[in-house]
Amino acid sequence: MYNIGVIGTGYVGLVQGVIMAEFGMNVICMDVIEEKIIKLESGIVPIYEPGLKELLDKNVEAGRLHFTTDIHKTVEISDVIFIAVGTPPQENGSADLHYVRDVARSIGGCMNGYKVIVNKSTVPVGTGKMVQRIIREELDSRRVDFDFDVVSNPEFLREGRAVRDCMIPDRVVIGAESKKAIEVMKKVYDVLYINQTPFLITDIETAEMIKYASNAFLAVKVSFINEMALLADKVGANIQEIARGMGMDGRISPKFLHAGPGYGGSCFPKDTRAIADIAHQYDEQMLVIEAAIQANEKQKRKISEKVIKMVSREIPMENATFAIWGLSFKPETDDMRDAPSLDIIRNLVSAGARIRAYCPQGIEEAKWRLKDIEESILYCKNEYEAAEGTDAVVLVTEWNQFRGVYLDKVKAVMKGDYFFDLRNVFSKNLEIKRIFRYSGVGCPNCREQ
Repeated sequence: MYNIGVIGTGYVGLVQGVIMAEFGMNVICMDVIEEKIIKLESGIVPIYEPGLKELLDKNVEAGRLHFTTDIHKTVEISDVIFIAVGTPPQENGSADLHYVRDVARSIGGCMNGYKVIVNKSTVPVGTGKMVQRIIREELDSRRVDFDFDVVSNPEFLREGRAVRDCMIPDRVVIGAESKKAIEVMKKVYDVLYINQTPFLITDIETAEMIKYASNAFLAVKVSFINEMALLADKVGANIQEIARGMGMDGRISPKFLHAGPGYGGSCFPKDTRAIADIAHQYDEQMLVIEAAIQANEKQKRKISEKVIKMVSREIPMENATFAIWGLSFKPETDDMRDAPSLDIIRNLVSAGARIRAYCPQGIEEAKWRLKDIEESILYCKNEYEAAEGTDAVVLVTEWNQFRGVYLDKVKAVMKGDYFFDLRNVFSKNLEIKRIFRYSGVGCPNCREQ
C-alpha cells in the first residue's frame, strides 16, 4: 500500500484525495491556502459535490485522510504525488502553468527518494517533460540523484457526479515512460483494476492530449446541437426530436445532444481555447474547435437577444424585471466558471432590466462574479420569491427542484406571463403553455406566439 500525496485541494485534488483514501490508501492533501486546510480539518468542504463530505468525514475518522500546508512533509512521506493545481486560462487562451512549475520545483527541492509524480491537472502536451526537467534541475542544484518518474493521469470528472466518476470511471488513462511507474499506478488504482475498469496505457504526450481531445469533442457536439436549435427555431422543426433521431444512430449516441444556452464550467471553455492555442504553437489550426468556441459565444448572445426581443414588444426593458432560475453552469454544483447565466444576466442588465435570481448552490459565487452589477440583482431564497413581481421567468440551469414547481403558484406571484425555458424542461408540459407564454430552445411549435 502506498502513501499518497495530493498537492492542491481544489475540485480535482480534493475529490482525488478523498477517493484514494476510500480505496484504502493513506492520503495527505496539501494546499498553500491555510484557511482552506483549516476548514477541511474541521470537516468543512469548500465545494459542493454530492456525497463528497460523507466520504471525507468517513476517511478522516478512519485515519486515512489528512490535510496540511507543509509541502516538505507531503513530499517526504509520499510515494506517489498527484499534482492537482489549477491551470487557468490566460488572455490568449493558453493554460497558465505557473502553479505546476512551482509545485515541480518544490517537489525537486524536497525529494528524499524514489517518487512517482502524477500530473492530474489538465495540462498542455509537453508539460510532463517540463515537470521532469524542473525536478531534475532542482535535484542537480541540491547535488543529489534520486530516481523518479513523471506520469500523466488525466481526470474525466463531471461536476455533480465526480464521486461516482472517480469510483466507477469509464477508463483510466496512464501515460508513462517506465514499466516501474506503470506498475505503481496499477497498484494505486488496484480497486479499479480488479473490477476490470478499462485501462489505457500510453506515452505521456498522448495521455496529455486525450483529455483535451475528449473535452473538445464534447464541446463541438454541444455547439453543433445548439446551432441546429437556432435553425430549428426558424424553420419550425423540433430540436428534441431531431436530437432523438440523431442519437438513435450508434455512431452518434444521444449524449450531449441537449440544446440549451451554451456550455460553461471549468473544462469545456478552458480546454477548447487551450487546445486551439497549442495548435497555433505548432503551426496548425483547429478549425472545427475554433468554430465551436465561436458558436458557443453566439448561442449565449442569441438566447439573450431572443428573450429581450420578445419581452420588449410590450415592456420597455428599463421597466422589465426577470426571474433567473439557476446560476451554476450545470445542476448539482456551485461552479459558475463561464456559466451561461453570467452572460445572460449581463446582457439583460445592459439592456436596462433588473434581475431577481435564485440558485440552490450558486448564489455565493454569483455575488462576487457579478459584483459590478450588484445594484441590478436581488438574490432570493427560492424560485417562488425570485418570480415575485417579475415580467418573465428565465430557467437557465435545470436543477431538479425546478421540474416540480407549482406553476399556478409561480404565475400568481408574477406581474407578467413569459416563461423562457432554456433547457426545454417543460417542452412537453401542456399546463405550462396554458398558464404562460412559453418559449423553449429550438422548438417553435412549443411556443405561444
